[in-house]
Amino acid sequence: MPRSRPGALRAPQTPHFGWSLPPDRIHGLSARTSLAIHRVERLSGDYYIYPGATDRALREYRAFFQPPGRRPLYPQETTCSCRGCSFYDVRHARDVLEQVVQQLPFRPRAELEGHVRVLDSRYRERTLPDPFAARRQWRSDRWWRRRLARSPEAG
Repeated sequence: MPRSRPGALRAPQTPHFGWSLPPDRIHGLSARTSLAIHRVERLSGDYYIYPGATDRALREYRAFFQPPGRRPLYPQETTCSCRGCSFYDVRHARDVLEQVVQQLPFRPRAELEGHVRVLDSRYRERTLPDPFAARRQWRSDRWWRRRLARSPEAG
């Protein structure tokens, strides 16, 4: 077997097909759906959709329901609109999930929608409707934005 030249061994290795490492699998989703989400995130031109954004949005959405119980929950409004801080508002996490779902192919879309649908039902059960959402919210057309929220000043 021929030996590789030392210069070839030290040369930077280029990934195949322009992709770096294979993406991490998103908890609860199949590898195929995780790969499709990774492609959408990599090719999206949206500031809030970047590699790992869907995983983070799902984690924040699930974490919103902790601790378990029956008491009403109130989404926390954030004052900072950067990529990291905006996910502390669960409604923003739901916005990101909606944008990713709309860009996915049929089968991965159905799988992700199934997970989001379960979380949506818990969200409806644990939050209260806001009768004045049309005046308060900039995106009151989305049902998850028409729920009562806690402002940052309230503590």
